[in-house]
Amino acid sequence: MTEAYSAEAIQVLEGLDPVRIRPGMYTDTSCPNHLVQEVVDNSVDEALAGHAKRIAVVLHPDESIEVSDDGRGLPVDINSQFQLTGVELALTRLHAGGKFDHRHYGFAGGLHGVGVSVVNALSSWLEVEVKRDGFVHRQRFEHGKPVTRLLRHDRVSLRNTGTRMRFLPDAKYFDATELRLKGLRRLLRGKAILLPGLAVELCNLSQHTQTPRSVRWKYDQGLGEYFRGQVAAETIPQEPFIHAANAGDRSVEWALAWQPGGDQPLGESYVNLIPTPLGGTHVNGLRAGLADAVREFCDFRKLVPKALKLNIEDVWSRCAFVLSAKLADPQFTGQTKERLSSRDAGGYISALAKDALSLWLNKHPLEGERIAALAIDAAQRRAAQTKSVARKRPASGPTLPGKLADCSSRDPAASELFLVEGDSAGGSARQARDREFQAVLPLRGKILNTWELKSDAILESKAVLDIALAVGVHPGSDDLTGLRYHKICILADADSDGLHIATLLCALFLKHFPAMVTHGHLYVAMPPLYRIDIGTKVRYAVDEAAKIQTLESLRASKPSAKVTVQRFKGLGEMNPTQLKETAMDPASRHLVRMRVDEENSTHERMDMMLARTRAADRRTWLEAKADHAELH
Repeated sequence: MTEAYSAEAIQVLEGLDPVRIRPGMYTDTSCPNHLVQEVVDNSVDEALAGHAKRIAVVLHPDESIEVSDDGRGLPVDINSQFQLTGVELALTRLHAGGKFDHRHYGFAGGLHGVGVSVVNALSSWLEVEVKRDGFVHRQRFEHGKPVTRLLRHDRVSLRNTGTRMRFLPDAKYFDATELRLKGLRRLLRGKAILLPGLAVELCNLSQHTQTPRSVRWKYDQGLGEYFRGQVAAETIPQEPFIHAANAGDRSVEWALAWQPGGDQPLGESYVNLIPTPLGGTHVNGLRAGLADAVREFCDFRKLVPKALKLNIEDVWSRCAFVLSAKLADPQFTGQTKERLSSRDAGGYISALAKDALSLWLNKHPLEGERIAALAIDAAQRRAAQTKSVARKRPASGPTLPGKLADCSSRDPAASELFLVEGDSAGGSARQARDREFQAVLPLRGKILNTWELKSDAILESKAVLDIALAVGVHPGSDDLTGLRYHKICILADADSDGLHIATLLCALFLKHFPAMVTHGHLYVAMPPLYRIDIGTKVRYAVDEAAKIQTLESLRASKPSAKVTVQRFKGLGEMNPTQLKETAMDPASRHLVRMRVDEENSTHERMDMMLARTRAADRRTWLEAKADHAELH
C-alpha cells in the first residue's frame, strides 16, 4: 500500500481478458447454462432471419457441449480492417458482431456482440466447424486463443451450410459444471414454440444419464398450438385469445385465456425468442392493457357493484399467457437478459393489448361477462379479507410514524410501501408515487445492524420502530394478519452506500420478519445509476456493465449521434418524473423480489457479512474476492 499511484498503475484489458477477470459481468457463473444459451441464440438468430430450419444440442460424455444449425454459417473470409477471418473475429473480440445495424438481421437475440466470445473465453477448449461456400472449415481454440488457423477441409454441396460449435466450459469459472437440464429443455422448447416450423433437438449422451436421451420439439402452428397443450381443459374463452401485431421494428404475439380454477396459471414471456423469467416492461404492459380493457368493458355494462374497484391483480390473477415480443433494439438488465427494461415496449404493448382485447370483448360479450365475473369475484374476496384490517391510523395503540406518507387504499393486497433512503429522495418519491396505492417512508442514513440482536431489542432504534409500525407486524412474529402492505419495496441509491443500506434492510427483514420474506412481500427497487441521452431518446442503465452495453449498441447503430451520459449521485438528484418512470411506475420500474433459495446457506452468508464475531471470516472472504471489486 506504500507504492506510488501513477499512470503506470493503469491497466488496459485487451482481447478476452475482461471476461476472464470479471466473468460475472458477462454470464451466470452458477453453471454453464448461459454459455449454451449464447451459442443457441446465435443459431436462433439465423432462424429468425429465415436461413435455418434446424438446431441441435448434444451433451457429450466428457461434459463438452455441441450446438449446430443449418444456417448460413459464420463468415470465413478476411475482415479488411482487422485482417482476421469472420470466425476468429467473432470468437476472440468483444463487441464484434453483425447485428448492430440491422442490415443482416431484423430481430436478433445476440445484440451485444459478446456472446460467443464469452463462451470461448470461459472454455478450456472450443472447436468450430463452418460449412460455407462449398467447403468445411474448422478451427480450434484453447482458453480463448486460437491454436490452429481456420483450415479448409472437405468439399460439400453449396446448399449444405451451417455452423457447429463444441466447447468444454472451464470449471474454474463456475460454481458447478453440471448443466441444469430442466432449464435447458425449457429454453430449447421455447425456441421451437415461438418460431413455427423450427426443429430443435436435444441429445443427452453425458455420463449423468444411464442411457442416451433424445427429444425433439417442433410446433408447426407455433404459440397457439403450444398454449393449448399446456393449459387446463376449462378456460375462458375455450379457444385462447391469440393476437399478433407487427409495426416495422417491433412485433408482438400472445396467447392467453382465463382459468376459473386449478393450479397457478401458465405464465411465460420472451423477447426475440430469449426467455425472460423475471418478466419486465413487456409483461407489465400486457398486464396493464388487459386490466384497462376489462375495466372499460365492466364500466360500459355497469357490471361492477358500487364501492368496488377492480385492480390489475383482480383481472390478472387467473390469466394464463405466453407473450412473445420481437424488438429491433431491446434493452435488458444485464448480459443474462432475464428481464426486459425497454421502457417504450411497455407503453406500446399496453396500448396494443387494451385495443385488441376491448375489440374482442365487445365481439364476444358472453365470454367477456364470464371474464368480468372472475375479476369481480377476485375483487370481492379481496375486499372481504381486508374488512378487518385497519388501513388508517388506529384509534388506540401505537400511532403510525409521522414521516409516513400513507396511501388511500384500504386493501393491503393492492398497497405498496417504499422504504426510501434519505429525506430528499423521500420528498421526490412522495411526488412520484400514485397516492391511491403507494405509501412512502423516508429513512435517514444507515439503519442499525440488527443481525445479532434480539427482536425486542431492535425496537430501541427509531428507524426500525417506524418500519415495524408502518408494516403492521411485530418483529419476530410469524403472524401477518396485520400486514398493511403486501409489497415492501426497498428504494436506495444505486451506489455502494445505497447497496449497504439495502443489505442492512434485507438483513432486518430476513432475521426479524422472516414470514414476510417467505411469503414474497419484500422487494428491492433497481433505480438507474446512469442516464444516457441520444438525440431526443433517453436510456437508463442500472450499473456500469449496462452502461457499457448500451453505449456500445448506440455507437454501433448510430455512430454519428451525440451521446450524453449523466451519473446520478443519488435518488435525491432525480426529479419526480424520472423517479416515477424508473423506480415506482409498475409499467416501467424494475423490482426484484427477495427469495431464500437455501435457508442455511443464505443465513450463513449474511452471518459472515454482518456478524461482529465473524470479522476474521469476513477478512478472508474479502481477500479472496478482492479482485472482483470495481472502481468507478
